Amino acid sequence: MVAERKRYKAVIANRTYTIIGEKSSQHMNLVTKLVNEQLSEIKTISPQINDEQAAILLAVNAVSDQVDKQAELLNLQKEVQDLREKTVRIVELENRIKRIEAIENEARKYLAAQGREDVDIKNHVQAQQILNEARKEQIKQKTSPDRKD
Repeated sequence: MVAERKRYKAVIANRTYTIIGEKSSQHMNLVTKLVNEQLSEIKTISPQINDEQAAILLAVNAVSDQVDKQAELLNLQKEVQDLREKTVRIVELENRIKRIEAIENEARKYLAAQGREDVDIKNHVQAQQILNEARKEQIKQKTSPDRKD
């Protein structure tokens, strides 16, 4: 979709310019006001320069500001990307913690069923070892020749 081009009459340094663009009248009014204020400020600081020189200084200042803003934008975009990557990492870690907690809870349930609530599970490795032993025991019981069905 192509934005509608508009004609805008701007009075800058007592000269009228027709500007064609897509921006709103409010936007262009603000831009015109700022340009006139900055031109006036430049002329106040350096009264010996003419309008053309003041306009060039204003353009240099504007481009300098634009370069600074672009650098700031790039830094912010990099920061956003870094935060997104950290967020993904945090979610991964949260999921790992949930899996570890599930393993520990399953081991506690197994111990409780065995009447061994007094065993203190210190970490997820110990919990996994308890579950591995429980599974070995289950497999042994299923494959035992004297098992009763």
